[in-house]
Amino acid sequence: MWVQREVEAVLLERAATRPVVVLTGARQTGKTSLMRRLFPDHAFVTLDLPSEAEQAERDPASFLRRYPPPVILDEVQYSPRLFRYLKVAVDRDRGRPGAFLLTGSQPLALMRSVSDALAGRASVNELEPLSFAEARGAHPGLTVEEFLVRGGFPELYQNLRIEVREFYRSLVLTYLERDLRQFLRVANLRDHERFLRAAALRSGNLLNRADLARDIGISGSTAGAWLSALEASHQIVLLEPWFSNRTKALVKQPKLYLRDAGLAAFLCGIHSPDDLHGSPLAGSLWETLVCSELRRAQANRRGGWDFHFYRDRSREADFLLHRGGRFRLADAKWSEHPGARDAAALRRVGGQLPIGSVRAMTIFCRAPNEYPLGDGDVRAAPIGAPDVLADWM
Repeated sequence: MWVQREVEAVLLERAATRPVVVLTGARQTGKTSLMRRLFPDHAFVTLDLPSEAEQAERDPASFLRRYPPPVILDEVQYSPRLFRYLKVAVDRDRGRPGAFLLTGSQPLALMRSVSDALAGRASVNELEPLSFAEARGAHPGLTVEEFLVRGGFPELYQNLRIEVREFYRSLVLTYLERDLRQFLRVANLRDHERFLRAAALRSGNLLNRADLARDIGISGSTAGAWLSALEASHQIVLLEPWFSNRTKALVKQPKLYLRDAGLAAFLCGIHSPDDLHGSPLAGSLWETLVCSELRRAQANRRGGWDFHFYRDRSREADFLLHRGGRFRLADAKWSEHPGARDAAALRRVGGQLPIGSVRAMTIFCRAPNEYPLGDGDVRAAPIGAPDVLADWM
């Protein structure tokens, strides 16, 4: 079954106005399926096939004569030489929108080639895993706890019979073998798998690179390189703190989040909602889910807000969104019914921002419905409530 994606309208709009549309993202997020569904009249070729990749790399001109536009070029990062010829083809017919639609699962290589050859010609878009609303649109009975553990990879909702643990085992192995071994030349994949699991256990927390390196038994420079690779390959997000005044004693470390809460849960050894309810990691995994939902809503709805967190010696907000002098504050609480103290914590952060600049303060929780807390300036809201995330954009 097909799971409707919120980003579809954005991609159709970009393909109607730009000659090249690039869709990147982590493996298994549905890039190829989405492009083929949205653009059924385009020719299609995947460079995941060694024979096609070899021709594209050895003789790009002949390859493009075989596959003239409009065409979808899948896993195009496997032919770096092809990008120079794409530039020539685009410049020859600059007024033709949607001529070349490119996908790639190795952003480290793909974006380097796009930046070098297609700067100013390509619209670059990122496909995230499914949001809770997208998954529940396909399966209305899905609970948010089930979604957190199952994660947002489309294949898991197209076929509910897939064994989730086996899916994630294969995904991690594919990522380690194909992506990291190629780009980092990792000698010991077991060390990197341990590193990935250690990162998952820290999801939703301040990143201490020295502690992370020490726990795995690797150097600080190696830990830094591996974190950069995880970030560039769309496995993690490093959320930076908000600084309104550089002299304030705000924390300077970023917070680490895995992009998909289901992958984080798997790496933490949580495989069912029952495991989740009994785990001390439930709060950090819930925060990981809220982070991914806010980020997806920003990308899919073109929100344009800068995304941070706030923390000083006595005040904290999990998420701070800023645009044009306006702010939105949010906390993530695993509780079904956050209380007055939770609302007061957000108000204290709001009091540090310019008067009248805070447009919304929300506690994303597991409550069945949205409702006001205290004076009504802070609201408790379920992550899947209709239009709650839309109001944030």
